[in-house]
Amino acid sequence: MDFSREILYPVLILTGIAIFFSIFIAIFSKRFALKKDLQVEAILGLLAGANCGACGFAGCEAFAEALAKGEAKISMCNATNKECKKKIGALLGTDASDEETVVVCACIGGIMCEDKYEYQGYGDCASVELLSGGRKSCPTGCIGMSTCVSSCPVHAIDIIKGVAVINQNKCIHCGVCILNCPKSLMKRIPQKAPYFIACSCHESGKDVRINCKFGCIGCGICSKVCPEGAITMVDNLPVFDYDKCIGCGICADKCPSKCIKELVLPQKNDE
Repeated sequence: MDFSREILYPVLILTGIAIFFSIFIAIFSKRFALKKDLQVEAILGLLAGANCGACGFAGCEAFAEALAKGEAKISMCNATNKECKKKIGALLGTDASDEETVVVCACIGGIMCEDKYEYQGYGDCASVELLSGGRKSCPTGCIGMSTCVSSCPVHAIDIIKGVAVINQNKCIHCGVCILNCPKSLMKRIPQKAPYFIACSCHESGKDVRINCKFGCIGCGICSKVCPEGAITMVDNLPVFDYDKCIGCGICADKCPSKCIKELVLPQKNDE
């Protein structure tokens, strides 16, 4: 009998303590989880909802949870618009004042760029790139095998005349195409940019002319005619200083290769 009590009483005491702490933890974890869940839900409602994964997380919900925990920054999401970023920043008590950017394709060669070999068969840009750096004679020419097209979560990219063309009316500027292009032709530029250089080749003008009719030949005319000194030639390619650029368009008009293109964005609805 004494032996039973010696065993029973400690067991009952330990069971009671376990039940007490279980209830205690359950109550406080629910309260804490409720606060977190509401915050995550609010953040998730403000995110673009593209689930593109360009931020490095599995999707928008995972990104929202990381934001709530302080393990991520809102600047990591390029698909969410500026106003929603500000609201998320207010929820989290952080600064979300990042410059708005857009994605462009820095190549217009396509069918006007010579091929090194004729390719017939299945594959995408990444696989064709393994065959001597792709089929194009230009080392940075768009392969045109639709890797960016298939990776775009909103179907904003088409291959037109052998080169990737971004539909700015559809593009959410998430940057998934930037991660997937084996030639690194998808570039992020400021939304305020009036013009951009649609070429990525750093070769000499002579070699460019042999390979592509639209490639930049590095003549430097654009930098010479710019009235604001907003263009500098770096390694045979013009580099824009968008803080100086006034969007006059003289550079595009004078460019002999016509590889300086105007950035045309959809009109914002102010209503």
